Amino acid sequence: MSAAVISTPGTTASAALRRPSALWLAFLAAPIATGANAPVLILPDMARSLGVSTTAATWTVTVFAWAMTVGTPLFAALVRGRGLRAALLAGAVLALVGTVLVASAQSLPFALLGRAAQGAGGAGLVAVAMNLAGSTRRMGAITAGFGVLGAVGPLVGSTLADAVDWRASLALSALALLAVPAVRRHTATAAPDRAARSPRAARSGYAPQGPHAVPFDAVGAGLVVAVVSALVLLPTAPLAGALAAAVAAVPLVLHVRRRPDGFVPAAVLRSRAFLGSALLACAFSTSYFVLLFALPELVRQRTGWSTEVIGAGQLAALLTGSALSWLLAATAARLGHRRVLTLLVTLGAAAPVTAALAPWGPALLVAAAAAVFVATGSNAVLSVHAARHASTDRRPAALGLFVLFYQLGGALGPALAALLVLA
Repeated sequence: MSAAVISTPGTTASAALRRPSALWLAFLAAPIATGANAPVLILPDMARSLGVSTTAATWTVTVFAWAMTVGTPLFAALVRGRGLRAALLAGAVLALVGTVLVASAQSLPFALLGRAAQGAGGAGLVAVAMNLAGSTRRMGAITAGFGVLGAVGPLVGSTLADAVDWRASLALSALALLAVPAVRRHTATAAPDRAARSPRAARSGYAPQGPHAVPFDAVGAGLVVAVVSALVLLPTAPLAGALAAAVAAVPLVLHVRRRPDGFVPAAVLRSRAFLGSALLACAFSTSYFVLLFALPELVRQRTGWSTEVIGAGQLAALLTGSALSWLLAATAARLGHRRVLTLLVTLGAAAPVTAALAPWGPALLVAAAAAVFVATGSNAVLSVHAARHASTDRRPAALGLFVLFYQLGGALGPALAALLVLA
């Protein structure tokens, strides 16, 4: 599979050739997954500390995922209009502010505000990392790192909560800030007119646009936020969420027709490759996050395993699935897109069926491994596939919208798990 090079304004050819190492990019993005998954085993402790129910405490996860979902296309627009450095710094500031708020939270509303800032900042850091990836192999390293650190999140979060406090567990995503200085060196931009004249930049796939070439579409961004926010309500308030989403979707469709090159490019939505990839990613992500949060309770109900054994088993399963997803991304070009897609769909359907019906703990762990393999592998493979079918100047928007669909599953999954199992 050929590289999907994402355009950034004013990027020179030399910057394109000197990308940061995949390790730094993974370090920039992956700790966000640790912070996102840290509450899996400690939701009851959080609920008792904050004086709320476990279902209410689940909103700390849902709000984090919601902020990442709506933040992703917003940061994609920032990358498109202002460049990678602006997006990197904005994401780092939000992540830092959110961590400070969470670390000092004494009530649920205060914790939710901090988690929202953490999620939005994390979206910015992930957007920068994915825009700097440039190939399926490097994208696979990022998403595999996301999966691995997401896998250790529940156990590390539980350990930190026992040793220190649950607030320390939710601050784990701040580790991503340590990678900001190293990545920042690779986001310097030249003057747009000088970069635009570089033939090497043109050959590399970068199309400099200049910081004022793409005015920010505030109306389109607001409508997207409204639609996503309504969809997040579907598990807890299906009728209200569906009605709100429909009400917001109508003006969004009309706005896209009036402004086809705005926040949501019409050409991206008309791409079957993009829509198919994005919808599959959303389905796989939702299934994975349902299993991630429901698995400990399912294993507890069907076996006599202790919390420590459940945490260790879940960790082993998620690490295995994440490692295998990196191998999938690394060999996707040789396997071919159709074979990879068949494998993902088959395992993606088998994982939730197994989790629903299997009475044995090991089978449930296999289902968890399959779910994280499918979710993480599809994020790497399908994101590049979706971006390849967009024109160079629209690739940041296409990638941002793709990740929006994936992150939407991260918002829907925990809420569905709370509704179906945790409640």
